[in-house]
Amino acid sequence: MPDDGRILSLTDSAARRIAELRKAEHNDALMLRIAVSGGGCSGFQYGFSFDDTVKGDDLTFQRNDVTVVVDDMSLDLLAGAEIDYVEELIGASFQVKNPNASSSCGCGTSFAL
Repeated sequence: MPDDGRILSLTDSAARRIAELRKAEHNDALMLRIAVSGGGCSGFQYGFSFDDTVKGDDLTFQRNDVTVVVDDMSLDLLAGAEIDYVEELIGASFQVKNPNASSSCGCGTSFAL
């Protein structure tokens, strides 16, 4: 966790889902990587992937024995955000509740500042 006040939190639901996916991949070293890139319907988009490597500019956040990895530049746009895993009738997905976003699109994977 960075010591500059930028934090990222993970709900119990998200931590459970990450643990389930990691188990399905038979690799306890996997971490959920969250990145922000330009694009999407609102200007920026979230990207989710699994990674087993922490790079030099990465920061890590943990909850219930799972780790989320975010690069330093993405964390600037995600500071204070909460990562959740939501199951609804239309499907299940990781969702980002980002206090820095001024708007987001209906798909939930892109946002504007």
